[in-house]
Amino acid sequence: MKSAPWWKEATIYQIYPRSFFDSNGDGEGDLPGVTSQLDYVKSLGVDAIWLSPFYTSPNKDGGYDVANPRDVDPRFGNLEDAKELIAQAHKRNLRVIADIVPNHFSDQHEWFQAALKAGRGSKERERFHFYDANEDGTPPNNWISLFGGPSWTQVADGQFYLHLFDSSQPDLNWENPEVNADFEKTLRFWIDLGVDGFRIDVAHGLIKEDVLTNHSDPQGLSNALRLDVAMDSEVRNALLLTVPYFDRQGVHEIYRKWRKLFDSYVGREIMAVAEAWVHPPVNATRYVRADELHQVFNFDLLTAEFDSKVLFDVVERSISLNATVNALPTWALSNHDSPRVASRIGEEQARALALFVFGLPGSAYVFAGQELGLPDGQLQDSDRQDPTFLRTNGQIKGRDGARVPLPWSGNTTPFGFSTGKPWLPISQCWRDLTVESELADPKSSLHLYRNALELRKEFLVGAGGIAWLESSQHGAKNDSLLSYSRGSITVVMNLSDSAKECDASGKLIIVSGGTVDARDGKKVIPARSTAWFLA
Repeated sequence: MKSAPWWKEATIYQIYPRSFFDSNGDGEGDLPGVTSQLDYVKSLGVDAIWLSPFYTSPNKDGGYDVANPRDVDPRFGNLEDAKELIAQAHKRNLRVIADIVPNHFSDQHEWFQAALKAGRGSKERERFHFYDANEDGTPPNNWISLFGGPSWTQVADGQFYLHLFDSSQPDLNWENPEVNADFEKTLRFWIDLGVDGFRIDVAHGLIKEDVLTNHSDPQGLSNALRLDVAMDSEVRNALLLTVPYFDRQGVHEIYRKWRKLFDSYVGREIMAVAEAWVHPPVNATRYVRADELHQVFNFDLLTAEFDSKVLFDVVERSISLNATVNALPTWALSNHDSPRVASRIGEEQARALALFVFGLPGSAYVFAGQELGLPDGQLQDSDRQDPTFLRTNGQIKGRDGARVPLPWSGNTTPFGFSTGKPWLPISQCWRDLTVESELADPKSSLHLYRNALELRKEFLVGAGGIAWLESSQHGAKNDSLLSYSRGSITVVMNLSDSAKECDASGKLIIVSGGTVDARDGKKVIPARSTAWFLA
């Protein structure tokens, strides 16, 4: 019997290299730093690492402004360091996923510099979205950058170029065959170097339509597309239906070509996961049709309340929709673009939700530091570097809080991350959240993650679908318990602030917090906790 592809139900650990571990004392994490901590990563029980960008970049947007996608930025090391990292990861049976950024380049990329020099109507400018100003001198349309401010910047000869993000990130024109060819070259470069897959940044954004047409509510739409802006879900969804530059049909033709490229590496099982923020949710399934990509991120849990009905709906919808294209969901509670889950819903709730999610079918993505229960870092405005903060004049705080470097050891900041000054400050209040401290505490979040991922591999990977238990069938708003069975495991989450009885049978094998008691033949689940029972 043929085994399932490695990525089908993998646990993938996202590393933001700049914040993981600093090997040379310059205050910034680097690739040798990642390599030096691979034993720690392996000990978590994960199957793969996903590396946020480490390519040549002026770092205006945390490396997502790529100036050369086929080289390593000196702040992170060099290509030999990348090869060594990949080799050492493979030696530990860890797969490596690289982050690629096909929507835009840095304005320092040689192509964009050539476009500035070449002028109107040149083939160099056709690689990007250059347009003349309107007759009154204004930009070609009223679109607003997702980072705040206009999405157009004027160059010396009067033309404007499109940038859906920072002005240092000009959008590429994917109608241009040179762009397609260059990215296929980039994909092959990293596959040949040994990577096992790709996370595709802004996967839904490559094709633009109606570029010269104004949007009826550009600011509202810009806010709706941001994970860190609070907005009523119905309002957000209504705005997402009107996006003129995301989730266009043409992106799927690109990914069909990429899938053929991936599949041409016989025996390698190269995979790709799409960052595709789309609406309605059914549109996400189009990215994982049999001839396209392998996974698409499910962002619902990054914003979901700790509420039984909300979580029931998210899980049920994700499983059901993916099943229509014979795919499995992905689950993520945090990433580098969103508030950390412990800050968003609370520490106990975050532990409970993680254990609940680890039982589900599909792949689980864990953002480095999540296993420690890290909250968002405490930052002064003077510390912040996110272009979102800068472009909105501080109205939106941005994503720096989730990107504060990891605490490793010792009793004083920067807790072993660096011998120098960290690029973002690490609060002294993280003293009890270091890897060293949590390794010594059997009740720590770190031990919970390790134990849960070990049990997940032993009992749940390949165990098939879930069956909601009776109390969860309708996900009623006032229900305090959410529970399902899968294989030999029953998972019960108590979302209330008091202990609750349940009918779960079997032996308790893990609980996210507190103690599970027995009362009149029933199990008593502690407040804000999840328990697994083995039949």
